[in-house]
Amino acid sequence: MATALHPDFTLGILGGGQLGRMMAAAAHRLGIGVAVFERSANAPAARVTHLSYVGDWGDPAELAAFAAVSHLITVENEFIDARVLAHLEQVGKPVFPSARTLGLVQDKLVQKRTLTAHGLPVAPFEEVGDAAAVEALAARHGYPLVLKTRREGYDGYGNRTVADAVAIGPALAELGFPTRQVYAEAFVDFRCELAVMVTRGRDGALATYPVVESVQQEHICKIVKAPAPVEPATRQAAEAVAQRAVEAIEGVGVFGVELFLTRQGEILLNEIAPRPHNSGHYTIEACVTSQFENHLRAILGLPLGATDLVAPAAVMVNLLGKHQGPAGLRGLRGALTQPGLHLHVYGKTETRPGRKMGHVTAVGDSLEDCLRAAEAADAALVI
Repeated sequence: MATALHPDFTLGILGGGQLGRMMAAAAHRLGIGVAVFERSANAPAARVTHLSYVGDWGDPAELAAFAAVSHLITVENEFIDARVLAHLEQVGKPVFPSARTLGLVQDKLVQKRTLTAHGLPVAPFEEVGDAAAVEALAARHGYPLVLKTRREGYDGYGNRTVADAVAIGPALAELGFPTRQVYAEAFVDFRCELAVMVTRGRDGALATYPVVESVQQEHICKIVKAPAPVEPATRQAAEAVAQRAVEAIEGVGVFGVELFLTRQGEILLNEIAPRPHNSGHYTIEACVTSQFENHLRAILGLPLGATDLVAPAAVMVNLLGKHQGPAGLRGLRGALTQPGLHLHVYGKTETRPGRKMGHVTAVGDSLEDCLRAAEAADAALVI
């Protein structure tokens, strides 16, 4: 059943980063106000609403104040403990994705086990209790292999690739083991990385966006190409795996599903993000309905929007920080001369090397033209 909207309807967003900011923009277009609850002040999403709450997400008083003004609550990252969502559900707040869904996703080992239980293809993995468990996985699948923290890993933070047994101990120490829980995964020799944004409504309806290729730079997504330059059969297989993954966790909202295309042509599921995702930013200008609007439609119980591309091609390039210190923007004139270009600056006050400070999307007739324009804009801009 659709949520009844009224003039003072307020969407509560747990998390205040750029995803929350872009979600708020989509909400404002639908006449929906937003409240933002973030751990630090002056977050990007907090700058677009007067209903801003700052504190630990588990702080009872601040959480109660945030919940009091929120008619429905969602998340913009998976770092909020699922128990916080469970508490909000217990006090009668609609929460999407649910505490159960978030609980199945935010611990990456639990996520892998859940996907495996539903017959979805993933790389071989092993829980890490000690270095011997890592060596046992290597004995079965060989080196290199990848060590990953089970929670709060992103953009390469929380990952270490180990080439031999000697590297295991130092890698575990760098990841904070045993204080931080870790699991091991066989290394995937992939042809390319793919991603699919899948929206699932409260009624189970699905809206799937085009399969895209994501290109990483030092473990951080740098370029997204839509549609992915792969065979139609590969796209269909990727879409099917992504849809099954979101159904397996009973997701409601939009989900970013990251995939590997192996050199043998096999699709392997890498990770699910229970929220709008970097690989779906191109949808703002390049699709009939953006990932952010469809997320809102899904959690509100409204009909899902069309996900078709409005042009033959689009390329999104992340604008990554190049320096450490206060953020500033230079090079606008050179960037905005590029054809079909759309610029998004996230409003972060501090920058550091590799931090996502904004993105550009070029929409046009071919991937080659779009890539040329987006990369030229990226080269001109300094944040």
